[in-house]
Amino acid sequence: MAKFTRRGALAAGASVPFAAAVPTLASAGGHAASEIPTNAFKIGDFSVTTLQIGNRVISENPQGIFGMNVSKEEFEAGSRANFVSGEMGELFFTPTLVDTGSEVILFDTGFNGEGIGAALEAAGTTTDAVDVVVLTHHHGDHIGGLTLEDGTPTFANARYVTAQTEFDHWAAAGNDGFNAKVAPLAEKMTFIGDGGSVASGITGMAAFGHTPGHMVYMLESGGSQLVLTADAANHHVWSLAYPDWEVRFDIDKEAAAASRRNLFGMLAADRIPMVGYHLPTVGYVAEGGPGGASFQFVPATYQFS
Repeated sequence: MAKFTRRGALAAGASVPFAAAVPTLASAGGHAASEIPTNAFKIGDFSVTTLQIGNRVISENPQGIFGMNVSKEEFEAGSRANFVSGEMGELFFTPTLVDTGSEVILFDTGFNGEGIGAALEAAGTTTDAVDVVVLTHHHGDHIGGLTLEDGTPTFANARYVTAQTEFDHWAAAGNDGFNAKVAPLAEKMTFIGDGGSVASGITGMAAFGHTPGHMVYMLESGGSQLVLTADAANHHVWSLAYPDWEVRFDIDKEAAAASRRNLFGMLAADRIPMVGYHLPTVGYVAEGGPGGASFQFVPATYQFS
């Protein structure tokens, strides 16, 4: 089994975008622009703002997405032990903004340009202030905000960073979303691999499986660290707590499970906080958990105050 380190990669294959099963923000029970919550805190000298741009309620059969390789009884028992219903769930959509002091860097862009623009305005900034846009992977709910409805690039002054493996996969796949959103910006993109640098103190780490080039990002400043785990786990119980439970939209399910085990094992051992794109808040990972879980997500309270 491959071991996840800051320099260790895992291989993967092809996928149906996770966003294909996700309704648009307007129909997903998302927040209106004036109600978009932000969560701002410091990691060393970096200012970090998470932007919860929407949510999706899974009102029936969550096991059709998560825990596909376990029995209904095991799924329900694990859910109950971790204080969630096995009959419904909720996912969140959370781009993250990082101000390093020299550059403003946005990780992922949400569903559409208008939506991420509203989220940035609610956080006290604008799309024009973004210097770098990092794409953790190329599913629709991560690349949708690259352009406005009329096709104009949302971020007039930005350069772009993404994994070479991810770009090459979607370029060869003939995906409409990629062709419309990502491909036209290729000349402004920097392509990195495992261990590649986005900016001083921000390093990409391969966590393949969800998509062929899915990357997570380590932030390091002033002796503090934070990992943006993107879609390594899409639910705090059904894929983080039980990393071997299969997720429908993971491309290579075995590699995705290995990424989860190794990534969250590292975060637990090193006590590094994390932000997950589909999780509700910044938090930590502890080893073990109720119901025989491998890990437990521990939401942050006042640690960053």
